[in-house]
Amino acid sequence: VQLQASGGGLVQAGGSLRLSCVASGRTSSSNALGWFRQAPGKEREFVAAIRWSGGTTFYGDSMKGRFTISRDNVKSTVYLEMNSLKPEDTAVYYCAASGALGSVVSGTIEYWGQGTQVTVSS
Repeated sequence: VQLQASGGGLVQAGGSLRLSCVASGRTSSSNALGWFRQAPGKEREFVAAIRWSGGTTFYGDSMKGRFTISRDNVKSTVYLEMNSLKPEDTAVYYCAASGALGSVVSGTIEYWGQGTQVTVSS
């Protein structure tokens, strides 16, 4: 499975961004896809995850209410809509996939995409 992330950029605090992650290849082996982020000097942090079938979602605590993960099964694409962005949301965001939603949430990742930089200015 190959994952291609895009949509990062520079935004002012309070603004919004939408990240996209396109999955290709043997996508049948990845039943769930999610987003992680890593800021300089910090550990990687779980952001959100979604199951391809049924659309069950799960969010990291600090993202609830501000971030929304969704998927388009026809386009094999998962989106991360980020609203009310804060400077502390600045990080490299990575998409990731595994065979189960619980695996993504726990960080047991089978496939990683490249990162996309999100920078939120104050």
